[in-house]
Amino acid sequence: MLYQMHELGRAWMAPMTYWADASAKMFGASGSWLSTLPGASRLAAGYELMYRIGKDYEKPEFGIHSLDIDGQVYPVIEREMLRKPFCRLLRFKRYADDAGNIAELKDDPPVLVVAPLSGHHSTLLRDTVRTLLRDHKVYITDWTDARMVPAGDGTFSLDDYVGYIQDFIRAIGAENLHVISVCQPTVPVLAAVSLMAARGEPTPRSLVMMGGPIDTRESPTQVNDLAVQRPLWWFEHNVIHHVPANYPGHGRRVYPGFLQHGGFMAMNPERHAQSHWEFYQDLLKGDLEDAESHRRFYDEYNAVLDMPAEYYLDTIRVVFQQHLLPRGLWEIDGERVDPGAIKGTALLTIEGELDDISGQGQTRAAHKLCTGIAEQDQQHLEVHGAGHYGIFSGRRWREQVYPQVRDFIARYAD
Repeated sequence: MLYQMHELGRAWMAPMTYWADASAKMFGASGSWLSTLPGASRLAAGYELMYRIGKDYEKPEFGIHSLDIDGQVYPVIEREMLRKPFCRLLRFKRYADDAGNIAELKDDPPVLVVAPLSGHHSTLLRDTVRTLLRDHKVYITDWTDARMVPAGDGTFSLDDYVGYIQDFIRAIGAENLHVISVCQPTVPVLAAVSLMAARGEPTPRSLVMMGGPIDTRESPTQVNDLAVQRPLWWFEHNVIHHVPANYPGHGRRVYPGFLQHGGFMAMNPERHAQSHWEFYQDLLKGDLEDAESHRRFYDEYNAVLDMPAEYYLDTIRVVFQQHLLPRGLWEIDGERVDPGAIKGTALLTIEGELDDISGQGQTRAAHKLCTGIAEQDQQHLEVHGAGHYGIFSGRRWREQVYPQVRDFIARYAD
């Protein structure tokens, strides 16, 4: 019923939101006579703030259409390589018209970026993808909003997630592949590669795991504490709801995006309130660059998706409450997940010093589990001064983290 009430409130707010948008333009546009009235700038700023607080945020585009490498501009095309009900495998293909440049691009190692299915869309990794494209062929998982998946397509569990990753690795070709998992997917990626190794299948040349909950018993964060303070049934009865009839997935059980977004905001309410106040002040001062930066950030941050209920509850149980992976007790379709079976794959783990989502040591725990990987093929990086997002996006990612990721991949590429 909560989801239906949310949709009703959203529909009720829509006319006010459109009105606020129109008013902001009327009082702010340079060609409008209303912009010459006393106090017009304050009215325009206030209306735009109202509009941005009340508007719907759709899934953003990656928007990566070209790439500048050493002064040479390369067109980039986003292509769908494989489609499954709950995810698409995308490739960002680079093009060149010079034979020498084409040969160089073909020699670059392929990288699969496994984006998190934890509220935000995969476009949150736009900066990750754009940076990787300089030296790699880049693929990424693009998870589908569960409310857009018809109920007839079945459920999606954490075990299904592991199966998807295996299918994507096979589709690209494991022999020359390097896999980068960001946050939540470190667990299913490690499980997928472990099962493939145990069966004797080819495995990727390297795994790069960034800020993920491999073992949440290490330095528990506020997120970890919430997951263990309440029993599984509490989550099922309080955060799981049915998709309303106005979406293709009506009737499907999901953890709604609007509830997740509320949780994100509640973690740092003062910071978000301050950010919106500064946005209002920037509009008043005419600081258009900072105002646009605010818009870009919240266009991404406020765009959320519904997660399938089965997958979400599995993650709470397997990863946060029972710690089945680090305890060696996780079984998928009768097969034990044993990271010790991985032998021909190098491992790099990355953690942010100030990460308040995946605490210190949670990702590094993968090294203790991957006993079959030679010590010289294991590496750990702690990024000083970086929070959770800083290890895969922004200046620290581009200047501190990426050079080491690039060199690590190059060491194990053909």
